[in-house]
This record gives sequence, C-alpha cells and structure tokens, in this order.
Amino acid sequence: MTNLLHRLAPLAFTLARMLVQAAGIVVIVFLLARLVPGDAVDVKGLEGDLTAAQQVELRHQLGLDRPVVEQLAGWSWRLLNGDFGASIRFGRPVSAMLATALPTTLLFTALSFTFALLLALGVAVSAVTTGHRGLRGLVDVLNVWSIALPTFCVGVVGILVFSIWLGWLPVLGSMVLPVIIIGIDSAGLIVKPLHEELREAATSAHVRTARAKGLAPSRIALRHLLPTAVPVMLALSGLVLTSLVAGTLTMEVLFGLPGVGSLLLNAIHGRDYPVIQAAILVIAIALVIINAATDLLHRLIDPRMTS
Repeated sequence: MTNLLHRLAPLAFTLARMLVQAAGIVVIVFLLARLVPGDAVDVKGLEGDLTAAQQVELRHQLGLDRPVVEQLAGWSWRLLNGDFGASIRFGRPVSAMLATALPTTLLFTALSFTFALLLALGVAVSAVTTGHRGLRGLVDVLNVWSIALPTFCVGVVGILVFSIWLGWLPVLGSMVLPVIIIGIDSAGLIVKPLHEELREAATSAHVRTARAKGLAPSRIALRHLLPTAVPVMLALSGLVLTSLVAGTLTMEVLFGLPGVGSLLLNAIHGRDYPVIQAAILVIAIALVIINAATDLLHRLIDPRMTS
C-alpha cells in the first residue's frame, strides 16, 4: 500500500496542476470571448429580430451590461451549483445541447482512436516480425503523414475525391472518411516509436530463443512483443487522445457532424457565451481526464514511472 501511494503521489500533483490549467483556460476563454466586438444581442439585432430599445432591455436581462468580473463571478457560482445556464440565441438549456452533441463526439473519437491503435500496432508488429521492406517503409509514410499533412486539408481533398468526384460518400453527415483521416493521422504519431521499441525488443534473448525453437511469428508477436508494447502504447495514447480532441472538433465542422465541434463553432458565430464557455469547459475537463487516466495506467503498469 505504501509503495502504491508513493507511485500515485506524483499523479495527484499532476492532476491538481491540470485542473488549475483547465480552470485557467476557461477563464481566459471567458474573457477573450467578451473582447470580440458584439454579443448575441447584437447578432439578433443584425438579424432584424430586435429594435434598439429591445436590445438594451435584453442585454440588461441577460446581465451582459454588467462588469466582466461580475459576469464571471455569477457564471462560476452557477457552474458550481451544476447550472450551465441557457443559450442566449435559442433559449435552450446548455446542458441539454451538450447532451445532444456529446454522443456524436464520443463515438467519433472512440472509432478514430480504435482505428489508429489497430493500424499502428498492426503495421509496427508486422514490420518487425516479417522484416518486409515495404512494411518498414509504411511506418515512415505514416509518420511523415502525421507530421506534414494537416487533417483539415486532407479532409477537403477527401470530400472532393470520394464525395464529389466518385460519389461514394455523402458530403455531410458520414463518419467513415473523417474516422479514416483522423485514424491515419493519429496512427502516424504512434507507429514510429512503437516500431523502434518492438525492434529493440525483438533482439532480446527470450525472443531469439523463441525463434530458435521454431515458434511462428504470430505467436512470437502475441507472447513476447505485444507485452513490451503496452507501456509504449499507454504513454503515446495520452498524446494521441489529446490530438484527437482537436482533430475531431475540426472534422465535425468540415463534415457536418452534429458534435461538440459544430456546436462550439455555431456558438462562436452567434456570440452565444454560455454555450462557448460550457463547450470549452467540457473540452478542458476531457483533456485533464485523458492525461490523468493514461498517466495512472502507465504508472501502475510500468514500475519505472515512480519519480
């Protein structure tokens, strides 16, 4: 028990630091949103829905004419009581809007992450066990892809090719193409260091002994190489999931998926402060949970992570 507490103590400090960072991000977004000229009332006015007098009255009702510090304090107090507020533009509870958008984002992220792990693991293990030059080249191709090709640009090209020219997929609303694009990009972050780790493990004495006994490459991979890959996969999973958060939000907007990314973009366009703040808060908390969970699993599995 003492040893476990000693190993988890740095995690508690890291988690506290991440929570402070998440709170700082939310406060900064709260302040920056109000530096942009105009608010939701101005947007409604431009749409022709309100007269000048009605705009003044609505701004007063919503508290948008109060000092920014007072608005922040009021929003923080309501948040501590579990109240995200209501959308200024649509009058709907923000929590209900998030509940509608989150399943799409979570499914998109889960599918992309699973595809990325399977692709990276399959390519890295196959390259090490077979020694095939083409598979080793594929490792480098995936790695360069993730570094050199922006996912948004790849998404635009994918829409042009597979949706407009070939007509295989709908332009909007399909997860197939964005999952593949984000999955390949994320696999590129994993496959290179994973391949290097597995290649080093393949030269160890017990793997050489297994080969000498005539074990099949697939059995060697399952029994001797994959256990070596687990700590590396965990260490890289946090990085991949963090990048997935940003990548999925961008792809949701590009492919018209009704997730948190689309909700946030529409809220920014409409200066809908409660929705912007709640969406950013959810994203910040998700990043904290992802990093804390991967760090915890890594420390539990790898005894070297004790400092």
